[in-house]
Amino acid sequence: MVQIMRISAFNEFDKIVNRIVQERKGQNIFVVLFGNENPNTGKSWCPDCVNADPLIRHHLEKTTADSVLIEVPVGTRAELHPRIQLKSIPTLIKWTENAETDKRLVESECTRDDLLSAFFTAESA
Repeated sequence: MVQIMRISAFNEFDKIVNRIVQERKGQNIFVVLFGNENPNTGKSWCPDCVNADPLIRHHLEKTTADSVLIEVPVGTRAELHPRIQLKSIPTLIKWTENAETDKRLVESECTRDDLLSAFFTAESA
């Protein structure tokens, strides 16, 4: 089963993610960072994010493991986080207890079926 959560304020990121990591030990935790949605269209201002979103969700839904997807809109200007080191969006991260073992896909990698399939079916670290 996949649970989707959204962090609406970037300054709450650490608090919320740390809580989820503690509550969901042994589950896959994925973080996707993307450009905010335009209120007029309901779509992200980032065209790469718009292209990647349905593909990410498709591959995530195919996973059989209990998983959490944390959606993090980054606004119109990327805020840097020491662990994330965001340079591009979309960025999809498989969050682990140790930052050194995190896995990530960035930009056009988030639209490649082969990479998404491997990303979501890889065993928990």
